[in-house]
Amino acid sequence: MSDFTTIQYTSQGGIAHIIFNRPERLNALDKTMLHEINDAVDRAESDETVRVILVSGSGRAFSSGFDLKAQMESQPQGSKIWRDILDLDFNTTMRFWNSPKPTIAAVHGACMAGAFEIALSCDITIAAEDAIFGEPELKFGAGIVTMLLPWMTGPKHAKDIIFTGADRISAQDALRMGFISRIVPQGAHVETGLSIARGIALVDPVLVSQTKKALNRTYELQGMQSALKEALDIDHAIESKGSPDKRAFMDIARDRGMRAAIAWRDARFAEAQST
Repeated sequence: MSDFTTIQYTSQGGIAHIIFNRPERLNALDKTMLHEINDAVDRAESDETVRVILVSGSGRAFSSGFDLKAQMESQPQGSKIWRDILDLDFNTTMRFWNSPKPTIAAVHGACMAGAFEIALSCDITIAAEDAIFGEPELKFGAGIVTMLLPWMTGPKHAKDIIFTGADRISAQDALRMGFISRIVPQGAHVETGLSIARGIALVDPVLVSQTKKALNRTYELQGMQSALKEALDIDHAIESKGSPDKRAFMDIARDRGMRAAIAWRDARFAEAQST
């Protein structure tokens, strides 16, 4: 069983299962949780009996993304602090892409921002019918940490989603745009993920690892890793300077709470788009 505090970790039948386990916060990814995800992936990768890594969320959602409330409370400032924060965010996201073992995301409910990027980073993404995806960062005055979306769908879809801060993308639209693998009935996402993992676990692990390496190399030869690092540098410049939109959002969140800040954000865009 798990000896973590913000995730659960089990290993059985060749499958390591990482479960985001902060249901009271919709599994928001705080610093502790990010470190524990890395520790769990380390454990899975070093365990020769593990052949597939599955990730899912407890409670009502996969994850709401990076923890804005924790950021609101800590008020990080300065280039060095933001570099540490964003490097941890980015490196955790990319663990699932870079792992030599195949990775599967089993998604239900909200899958937003940094959590969406984890789902994109996984080799296979299973979505329950109630899954909702989004990259709302620009609406918060923040940038994109791991710019994977353009590599997983077309440029028109990626720019539409990111520029508008879309956060209500249905599983059906996600499948149409190509950034999930399949849709399953509500509540069947984890069992489907486990079923797929059990099949992959039967295959020679060296064959699977080398094939994943070859598949990923296709993207890396197109410059994916370099582009992601450059996008991360751009996000660092955005966050370390701080946009006026984000300062306004965080001020409202500190004064009146996160729900009030989100309501202010939504009302602001609704008013602008209704004219």
